[in-house]
Order: sequence, then C-alpha cells, then structure tokens
Amino acid sequence: MPAAANRVLLVLGLALLAALLGLDLASVAPNRILPGEGVSPWGWLGPGAVPLLAFPLLLMALAWRGSIRALILARALVVAALVLLPWGLAAFAADRVTGAQARVTLGAGFWTLLFVLLMIWVELQARLKGGTWLTLLPLLSLALALAGGHLESLALMREYASRSGAFHEALRYHLLLVSAAVGLSLLLAFALALAMRRFPRLRRGGFALLSLIQTIPSLALFGLLLAPLAWLAARYAWLGELGVQGIGWAPALIALVGYSLLPMTRNSVVALDGVDPGVVEAARGMGMSPAQVFWRVRLPLAAPVILEGIRITTVQAVGLAAVAALIGAGGLGTFIFQGLGQAAMDLVLLGALPILALAVAADSLLSTLARLTHSPREAR
Repeated sequence: MPAAANRVLLVLGLALLAALLGLDLASVAPNRILPGEGVSPWGWLGPGAVPLLAFPLLLMALAWRGSIRALILARALVVAALVLLPWGLAAFAADRVTGAQARVTLGAGFWTLLFVLLMIWVELQARLKGGTWLTLLPLLSLALALAGGHLESLALMREYASRSGAFHEALRYHLLLVSAAVGLSLLLAFALALAMRRFPRLRRGGFALLSLIQTIPSLALFGLLLAPLAWLAARYAWLGELGVQGIGWAPALIALVGYSLLPMTRNSVVALDGVDPGVVEAARGMGMSPAQVFWRVRLPLAAPVILEGIRITTVQAVGLAAVAALIGAGGLGTFIFQGLGQAAMDLVLLGALPILALAVAADSLLSTLARLTHSPREAR
C-alpha cells in the first residue's frame, strides 16, 4: 500500500460498496398498515445499477492514491452524490409508487449510504482546507426536492403531512424548553462559579452535589420531581395558575437545568481560573478597578471555555428534552414515543431527525463561535 494512501477512505469505500451490494435501499408499501417490500439497487435498476458500483470503486482508487488532488476530486464526488441523493429517491418513488396511499420507506441501505457518505465528508474535510461552503449544496438540493413536491411519496413526508400543525407546535415547544433550560442554567452556573471562586470551600461540596444530580437517570429524576411539584401546586394556588404541576413543563425544566449545571459550572470555574495571572496584574497596573478587570480582561479571556460549556449543555438538553415527553412535557419526543407505541418507525424518525438536526446545528454554531472568540484573527 502506498504511504500516501488514505486507509480511512479505503475502509469507508468498502462499506459503501457493501451497502450497495447487500442492502435494500427502500421498501414500497401499499398503505401505512401493510409491510413494505424491500427493493435493492439491482431490483430497481437491474443491469443499470452497475454504474453505481463505479462510485465506491473510484473513491477507493482516489483513496489509494492519496494525493491532495485525488482527495479534492473525492470530495467533489461525495458532494455530487449527496446532491443527487434526494433526486434518486424522487426517481425511485415516481417509478415504483402507484396509488394514493402507497408510500416509500427508507431502508437500511439508504441510511448506511447516507451515514458513510457523511463520514467520508468529515474525513476529507479534516484532510483538506476550506470548502465548508460545499455543505450548502446538498442542503439546497434537498430543499428544492422538498419544495417541488418530489418526495411526497416518502412515508416520512406522509407522516409529516398528516401532522404538520402538531409538528410545528412541538418544534416550537422543544426549542422554547431547551432555550429556557440553557438560559437558566447559564445564570445559575455563572453565579455558582463566582461563589466558588470567592469561597473555595464551596467547590468540593458544590461539585459533589452537581455530580450526584448528573448520575441520576433522566426518567428517575423526572419521577422524583412529580410528587413535590404536585404538592406545591396543590398548596399554593399561584403556582398552579402558572402551570406548575407534577407533570408538564415544570419537572422537565427543573431536570434539564439540573443536568446542565455541572458542565456549565465546571467550565466557568476552569475558564475563570485559567486566565493568565500576569495579564490580570498588568490590567491592575494600568489602574483598572476589580470590576473592570473582571469584565474587560478576565471574562473575555475566559469566554471560549465558557462557550464550550454552553455547547455541551445545549447539545445535551436538546436530546434530554425528548425524554421529557414521557411526563407530558410535549416537544418532538412526543412523535418518538407515539411511533414506538404504534410500531411506526417513520413517525419515530419524524421526531428523531429534527432533534438530530438541532443538536448538530447547535454544536456547529457554538463550536464556531468559541473558535472565533478564541482566535479573532482567524475571523478576519
């Protein structure tokens, strides 16, 4: 094997080839109740599927060569494949779907294909500089296919069409719950971090308590909050008027804040303690007051690490908010548990895929913000 060969791409290319050869890309069902019949690339295109094999083989050949030009070409091929993917689904649906109730369910082959392509994209982006804007092309292609109604035969889109109002309401509620949890935990964690820096004895006990909360399973914590909140709502009428009760948003918000405090507080303490003492002394030597030193020197220098804590907390809260649907808190988790109860996997995906997209978007946005805050020159 040549020294420049990219072994990661070679393995991913083999996985791509195996998915095309051995897995069904989709299944066609006459309605929502009856099971679908799986269709492989060979079952759909017959001998016309042979050119599909050229794609992973070409990627593997480029990975074997391993030069910068070869990797750039491989990246272009992956972007092209991601751009064409929704239109391939549209062509499959147009060819195979007959009847108003018939629908296409995405199979294991499609999800494996998508996952491997994204992994190849991540590997190539780590090896090459620039080209981040290329991620917009697959998103634009998917948006055009959706806007043109070319993917309406997908079972996932059928589930969305029948629940669009409830979906938008659940999405808004999910975002509101996560935003409130992250905002409250940021305020509390920052106050705790300042108190721990002023009173060092609080650190051991404070972190021990926050770590204990973190170890409690989410469902158990939700359950522990039901009885106290129900008692408070019954005893104090004004709490009931605010919507505080044993189930709903109140226990979900409290639990999410509890889970968020440890990473947020720890990162804030580490960030504030990690500021170079020489920089602080230089600021004092310039005549700055303690408040000016904190707001103009210590906090800006600590901001990247604090933002990392916010990133971890936000991604965690996006996922945990789905579990809160079990106690009547609503959100996108409602579709996940409804789908599990009805054995309707497309309904599960209707709730799970937006949660995944929100988590990835939050992670990317906050990671970029932390990087730009850490290195202003890079932003320019």
